[in-house]
Amino acid sequence: MTATSADLFSLSERYYLPVYRPRRIVLDHGHGARVWDREGREYVDFGAGIAVNALGHANPVLVAALTEQAGKLWHTSNVFVSEPPLRLAEELVEASRFAERVFFCNSGAEANEAAIKLARKWATAQGREPDRRVILSFRGSFHGRTLAAVTATAQPKYHEGFEPLPPGFRYSDFNDLAAAEAAMAAGDVCAVLVEPVQGEGGVTPATEEFLLGLRALCDRHGALLILDEIQCGMGRTGHLFACHGYGVTPDVVTLAKALGSGFPIGAMLVGAKAGESMQFGAHGTTFGGNPLAAAVARAALREISSPQVLANVVRQSLAIRDALAALDAELGLFSEVRGCGLMLGAQLREAHAGKAGLILDLCVEQGLLLLQAGPDVLRFVPALNISDEDVAEGLKRLRAALTAFVNA
Repeated sequence: MTATSADLFSLSERYYLPVYRPRRIVLDHGHGARVWDREGREYVDFGAGIAVNALGHANPVLVAALTEQAGKLWHTSNVFVSEPPLRLAEELVEASRFAERVFFCNSGAEANEAAIKLARKWATAQGREPDRRVILSFRGSFHGRTLAAVTATAQPKYHEGFEPLPPGFRYSDFNDLAAAEAAMAAGDVCAVLVEPVQGEGGVTPATEEFLLGLRALCDRHGALLILDEIQCGMGRTGHLFACHGYGVTPDVVTLAKALGSGFPIGAMLVGAKAGESMQFGAHGTTFGGNPLAAAVARAALREISSPQVLANVVRQSLAIRDALAALDAELGLFSEVRGCGLMLGAQLREAHAGKAGLILDLCVEQGLLLLQAGPDVLRFVPALNISDEDVAEGLKRLRAALTAFVNA
């Protein structure tokens, strides 16, 4: 007997740790930017698994890469080497324009954890005492859920109940260069960790002045500049790396999400300054650099790097921005639309504050999967190769959901 969606939800409520509140649909399969639930209902996907499925669902190039590797070698551990992760490391270094070394892991949180450890290890090698190995991050940030990464995440709601938090972290205001300069004045900051575009913090891009200024401050104070590109990297902004669009050269970049385009993988890319800081035994991971993940990531990197995909990001970004402006003119919902490429946030006006979740429920009813970035921001992060037809249909369904919201 085939389980119903209600049956499956009962299982989730019985067996899952209740840390999520998923919407009451059970997705079954997908193709491109469309997905279908267990009842056969179709949805346009504007969320892409939180910016993960950068090439859509069941992408044939990725399926082929995974299938070929699955018939050869699944796992080796890092006691041995295999070709897929070696080639992926080589290709990422060349594409990054700054990196010399790569560390592979399984998620964005792990990549940021590795970056935090690397910064401390590098500072130790510079002769800095423990109290002079501070990591500076920014309010509104999100860097992951491990204890160090969640501490670097400068949002108190993610800290509550997990105290005592690890020491050695300091927070400053995002896009406020003077505040960052003051936070580094004591000379005890060994690294600055920043997202070029804050995702969970409301889809807020850094200004060029801010990122370039952080680079200069790091140079002045002998600190590493770590860019968290877990959500905004890998083509999301219209550049393969978000830092390329800013003209900023980092010391470290962390990646995940779109790197595997649905297959779990994370990476830390390290430039010359700190590339030799982590020596034998300093860090490790059982599954990092898994041949299956690396094979898929290599295929994803080739596809995302193509001029066609990057041009599509820019074109569809303009289409969504124009449509949101038209919807605001009609319905008066948004105070601002911000972001880069296909990482856009529509800020709800004060009169509709806190209603993003309700709008998402209405979107599901209209056959659209959408995300929020906090209670007041609708987040648009569709597949980078999404078609004109899917964008148009998704926007049509969005209009129906927003109209229902306004008329409720």
